[in-house]
Amino acid sequence: MQGLLIAGRYRLADSIGSGGMGRVWRAHDEVLHRKVAIKELTAALYVSDSDQAVLLARTRAEARAAARINHSAVVTVHDVLEHDGRPWIVMELVEGNSLADAVKERGRVEPEEAARIGLWVLRALGAAHSAGVLHRDVKPGNVLLGTDRRVLLTDFGIAQIEGDSTITRTGEVVGSVDYLAPERVRGHDPGPASDLWALGATLYTAVEGRSPFRRTSPLSTMQAIVEEHLDEPRHAGPLAPVIAALLRKDPAQRPGAGEAERMLAEAAEGRRPGTAQPFVPAQGSGAYPRGTDNSGYGMTGYPTGGTAPGIPSGAGRPMTGPTAVAPMPAGAAGGRAPARRRRRLRTFALVVVAAAVLGGGSAAAFQQWGAWEQSDGTGGTAGPAGTSPSASGAAPRSDGTVPASWQRYDDEWGFSVYLPKGWSRRVVGVDGALRQVDYTPDGGKHFVRIAIDTSPDFADAKSHQEDLEKQIQGLVDYQQVTMEENTYRDCKGSLWEYTWTALAKDPPHVAGPRHAIEETYFSRDGAEYAIYMSTPEKDWAKTSKQFKWVLQSWQQPQ
Repeated sequence: MQGLLIAGRYRLADSIGSGGMGRVWRAHDEVLHRKVAIKELTAALYVSDSDQAVLLARTRAEARAAARINHSAVVTVHDVLEHDGRPWIVMELVEGNSLADAVKERGRVEPEEAARIGLWVLRALGAAHSAGVLHRDVKPGNVLLGTDRRVLLTDFGIAQIEGDSTITRTGEVVGSVDYLAPERVRGHDPGPASDLWALGATLYTAVEGRSPFRRTSPLSTMQAIVEEHLDEPRHAGPLAPVIAALLRKDPAQRPGAGEAERMLAEAAEGRRPGTAQPFVPAQGSGAYPRGTDNSGYGMTGYPTGGTAPGIPSGAGRPMTGPTAVAPMPAGAAGGRAPARRRRRLRTFALVVVAAAVLGGGSAAAFQQWGAWEQSDGTGGTAGPAGTSPSASGAAPRSDGTVPASWQRYDDEWGFSVYLPKGWSRRVVGVDGALRQVDYTPDGGKHFVRIAIDTSPDFADAKSHQEDLEKQIQGLVDYQQVTMEENTYRDCKGSLWEYTWTALAKDPPHVAGPRHAIEETYFSRDGAEYAIYMSTPEKDWAKTSKQFKWVLQSWQQPQ
């Protein structure tokens, strides 16, 4: 596309950035003879007609939102035009890089410089809020650092204009997961304080080189945002109390724009803010939020309802695994509190979370790994996207418990299971003692999930399943088929079967009536194993037979 003339006026030069929603080009305005930046909405090329309409509406909203803000720290929008059936946004060109680039190149930014950057971002947000616009995606990638030391806030692509709710669907969470405020994770309406939280998280990332609540998956990150203490920053210097204040869990406890500006101005001069308190970690609510959406996607720009209700949380007594050691409040004995064990999420739901968060939006890439061959309910073909497991060439078991066409998959985690030929393996997540892996022929439309927890949190399998069931009551048409204790491989277990309806706004290959079944048991060495299978309801007759063969062929790690 280099050299392409857009609208008979703007000639594209070279790509200067891209994300999940679009690509930004350096271009030349041949009428006014000036350099400009043009944002191309590439996401519109790869979505359904209904989602395309939403994306187009959001792009126009971005232009409207930015146009309402008159401030030197906000990237100016010059024009919005139509080309190739899509809107393109013509913007001020800022020569330089982003704060995210600076952190990546340097490792971290000095506290005084980060405070200076924060001051300008705060002023840009103040102008936006005064114009009735919430940014909702403040993050290092959207903070531009000009070669002339200017600081500008960009990408109002998911901004919300006061009084305009026509392009945000009920239960939808937008914004990059790492920078979502706790109230937004809970599904509450955002306000100016939510943008200030994101600024605090951005400043933490700038001085520490990592986001404050990043975990191994979008779901565990959202849980950490709501529940966990903020680790005291080690390199923030005079900026530490400002970050702590902005990252208070309760939005009512965060400083207002005026107080935050004063504190940032003092930190930019290398002075600890005069009224700053000793660092106190942000407190969690103690409860992971529950919502009513079905998608199971903790992704920017895709529905989640505040959590991923289709993905039950392994909630209950505190879990082991990675811990965040938070300092004790001032005056507490010993200086540091004991490590608070973090709850892990056991994600049994309809699909796998796609963990790519790019640009102002998101890229949820679902590979279609071939058709699920239905002739006898036993075959499948794998496409190029899957990670190939180790498929044993040994003959199937001779006792007839699995079809002769199946083969044994020896997983690198030590277990083995028979499945149709060609199924692909992908790791869902590793979180301390909890590990989860999928096998699928078609990218998640049909799949088997294996979860291994060497430090379980419940005394028995049924208790865990009952807790998980509470987390998914918001699924549309959820119906328990059965949940009963049993004995599996001479161990105490429980079988749980249920149905629900995935919504049309979910990825096309999972929408519609779904059926799932799970066998969970505790081995003699105390580990918890869960074998889960999910499929469209129309395929359940064949899938239920497959599940029995999977259970019959399963061999746990030795």
